[in-house]
Amino acid sequence: MAGTMGSSAFLRWRWLVISAVAWPALTLAPVPQHTALWTAVFAERGMDASTGGAATRVPRGTADWVVLSRDNDGLPFIVIDKVAAELHVFDAAGTFLGATPVLLGAASGDQSVPGIGERPLATIMPHEKTTPAGRFVAERGRNLKGEDIMWVDYDAAVSLHRVRATNPHEHRLERLATATPLDNRISFGCINVPAKFYDAEIERAFAGGHAIVYILPETRPAFSVFDRSSVRLAAAGSR
Repeated sequence: MAGTMGSSAFLRWRWLVISAVAWPALTLAPVPQHTALWTAVFAERGMDASTGGAATRVPRGTADWVVLSRDNDGLPFIVIDKVAAELHVFDAAGTFLGATPVLLGAASGDQSVPGIGERPLATIMPHEKTTPAGRFVAERGRNLKGEDIMWVDYDAAVSLHRVRATNPHEHRLERLATATPLDNRISFGCINVPAKFYDAEIERAFAGGHAIVYILPETRPAFSVFDRSSVRLAAAGSR
């Protein structure tokens, strides 16, 4: 097929095929019927899909979509898999830089409650403690205590920051150390990152002040969160 059409046209054709199959696959549960797709995408980029589970394939597959569509606008980007409670960092070209477990909002859900960023923490109900899904242009900032953080959604007061072990009853450090993601839901919605990883990889990703953060949904299909109309198909073959 590649020998009968130009490289630009072939890339557009391939992306149309991949997007038609991959968008339903970008959910957070294992998707065995799309194993061939993931294997093909991985092989093209010199990776072996058999070495990772679904929690690894989904962020990698998302990264391939980001790179092919140039949706990251030339910025480093982060993919957060809420079901696996993992954060994956990529440079602007899509090269994998590292991954770490994270702590997330205590409640399951993919949307922030309207106006929640303006409310005192004491008024937030347990079911409102969600980490929203979507594409966010995140930037460096500081919280009310003067701590340096990365704002993911400023209006909803959702940030990405070093884990804080100020409340011993929450066992946040211990939760990060366990092998299961089932105990990683504890925050009001912010993404808590191990301090060592934050200082090394998150700081590097935000060296220019901004990075794109993709938070994958856990209760909705991915295409309902990442609008297909935002995928610039022509750009993937012409830039």
